[in-house]
Amino acid sequence: MPLLLLNLRNVPDDEADEVRALLDENQIDYYETRPSLWGVSGGGLWLPDDRQEDQARARLAAYQAARGERARREREQALSEGRAPSPWAAFRENPLRALATLLGIVLMLGLATLPFLFFTRG
Repeated sequence: MPLLLLNLRNVPDDEADEVRALLDENQIDYYETRPSLWGVSGGGLWLPDDRQEDQARARLAAYQAARGERARREREQALSEGRAPSPWAAFRENPLRALATLLGIVLMLGLATLPFLFFTRG
C-alpha cells in the first residue's frame, strides 16, 4: 500500500530537490504527486510500498536534523552580522502588503470588540 513520506505543502523547492536526490542516492523507490489545481492537496513524495519505509524515514530524519542545524547556524550568523530580516525591512520591501496586514488586524480587533462595546451597557 502506498505510503506518504513527505507532504510537499509549504516545502521550499530546494528542500524538495534535496529530498529527491537523497532518495535517489539511497536507491529508495518513490513517486511524486503534484499539487492539485485548487490547492486541496499540496502534493507529496510517496513510497509505492512499505518495504523501504524504515530506511526512508531514517534517512529523511537524519537529513531534516542536519538541515535544521544548518538553518539555525545561518540564522545566528545573519543575526550576528546584522543581515537578518526585521519587521522594518519587510515593511520597506513591500509597504502595501504591510499596511494591508495592519489594516486587517485593526478591522478584526474592531469587529471582535464591537459586541462588548455596544451590548454590555445596561
